[in-house]
Amino acid sequence: NTMRFSKNTNLKGFFFAAFVLLLSLVTSPAFAGEQELGVDKAKGHWTVSTGYGVTHPGLGATETKVETAELILSYGHFLSEEVGKSWYRGRHEIIVELPLHYVVSPETTPMVGITFLASWVFTASKTMTPYIFGGGGLIYTNLNVPELGRKLNGTYQVGTGFHYFFRKNTSMDFSYRFHHISNAETATPNGPLNSSKFLFGISFFR
Repeated sequence: NTMRFSKNTNLKGFFFAAFVLLLSLVTSPAFAGEQELGVDKAKGHWTVSTGYGVTHPGLGATETKVETAELILSYGHFLSEEVGKSWYRGRHEIIVELPLHYVVSPETTPMVGITFLASWVFTASKTMTPYIFGGGGLIYTNLNVPELGRKLNGTYQVGTGFHYFFRKNTSMDFSYRFHHISNAETATPNGPLNSSKFLFGISFFR
């Protein structure tokens, strides 16, 4: 009971801090000025996301249920103008992420790293723009679970989501990603942590 109370307190505190951060960004004078850009004209965007992650025991060699609170800072840069026609019209994008996965169960410890993603943003609608993405990176953690044989591990992930534009250059984002952590057989054991992550955030297009 004490452990569950501690975990719930950690989660509530984390999400409250993340909410205050997102709210301060949305109302900041630095982002108050409307720019005539939007997803079809912007060169890129900064995004702050938060959310919840949980592993799937029994999926592959994953054994341990690990729960995380998420905080991710990312920058996306568009590589192309709009290409294609109809519903699949869109833009190529590369994304660099600095994730903090704060483990709240079975223990409390951070996981930090860097991720590189490729994305396709569907721009047929300028209000609701879906996207798909995939990529990988590195992550460092001292999480003590039987799957991880070392502190520095590799990751890969794939997912989908959408931007909802409530201003010309600002969107609320909602996304899901499948997230995999392992050490690529560089240490023993090498059981993976396979998880789902549910995220929401704010993007500022420039």
